[in-house]
Amino acid sequence: MRKNKPVSIIIAVTLLAATLAISALSTRRRVPQKPVQTSATPSQAVASATAPDDMRGVWITYMELSMENEADKSEAAFRKKFEKIADDCVSFGFNTLIVQVRPFGDALYPSKLYPASHILTGEQGKSPGYDALKIMCESCRKRGLSLHAWINPYRVTASQTPAKLSADNPYRKNPSIGIKTESGIILNPADETARQLIVDGVREIVSQYPVDGIHFDDYFYPTDIGDADSGSYEAYRQTVPQDAAMDLSDWRRANVNLLVAETYLTVHRYSQTAVFGISPQGNLGNNAQLYADVESWCRAKGYLDYICPQLYFSLDNPALRFADALGAWTTLDFAADVKLYVGLAGYKAGTDADSGTWQAHDDILSQELIILNSNQNVNGFMLYSYSSLHDEAAKDEMQNLKKVLP
Repeated sequence: MRKNKPVSIIIAVTLLAATLAISALSTRRRVPQKPVQTSATPSQAVASATAPDDMRGVWITYMELSMENEADKSEAAFRKKFEKIADDCVSFGFNTLIVQVRPFGDALYPSKLYPASHILTGEQGKSPGYDALKIMCESCRKRGLSLHAWINPYRVTASQTPAKLSADNPYRKNPSIGIKTESGIILNPADETARQLIVDGVREIVSQYPVDGIHFDDYFYPTDIGDADSGSYEAYRQTVPQDAAMDLSDWRRANVNLLVAETYLTVHRYSQTAVFGISPQGNLGNNAQLYADVESWCRAKGYLDYICPQLYFSLDNPALRFADALGAWTTLDFAADVKLYVGLAGYKAGTDADSGTWQAHDDILSQELIILNSNQNVNGFMLYSYSSLHDEAAKDEMQNLKKVLP
């Protein structure tokens, strides 16, 4: 593993101290805040946009965008496919698409940093001959839809997907920036070069495309990290006095926090219209296993504009009920300009998930949305995912959900 420069640790510690100080001054949000107009420029690290108060979003996954198994992989075929997705979402009542554009350390757009995704051609590094993100932005604009570019910041491979990395994949060119575990390969959250690559990738998107947001999902440190980053941790410990060294858990959280804060600053430095949000695990306690410091992200200014926990639970789930999960999130302290959205489990509708409780009723999602609409601390929702709109098992749930949308 490449040793981290001492300055990166100093920045991390300084950042944590600063955000704790800021959080003490932050006011808890109880009512929606009006957007603040600013005149930010690329040289100013100031927030120039705020997350909307009426989010009606749907996640569009890389599987739903995939052209791998299509006989026709042309630009026209992709445009037709995405325009149907966009039309379906408008017809249903959504106002925002959260589109997965960088799923595996690759890109669904021409990038100077990441190889072309295998999602469009079946082979990582092979150009499809068109700009899929440009097409998606154009399609959304024509329909009055907002578009958030969804990226997985750390993931390089997962469960042997993609099967082969291209020669120009950043990890292939410099394996020292990554970590291997049984579940796959990730960029090392402690590695300064890896972090800069991720931040530069965000800058590349917001400076070249009229996206309305950058969106991280819930993958941070994998649960099977074990001691795979022990070399990086020991290198860190050598840079500070032993009585001042963070323990392993705090150090990992600091690494993730630094990336999140730098991403926020980058989004707002290079775009006056885009916001930054994260969709963490819905069970609040589970985020600790991923070293995702969600409480700080909500409480302190400078981490994100919105958070969207995945509350993928039925109303009667014996393990964790939707209302209980929601209560845990709404009782957190929120900075005045951080919005709370809620992720809903369209993919579970009509299935035997959550001990079969999704099969007892066909209006669970609509009831959950009614609960959210009546809660002044919630500013909208996102549905996972687009495929559920056409899933026969979810048909009745989707019809009832549509009835309660504006």
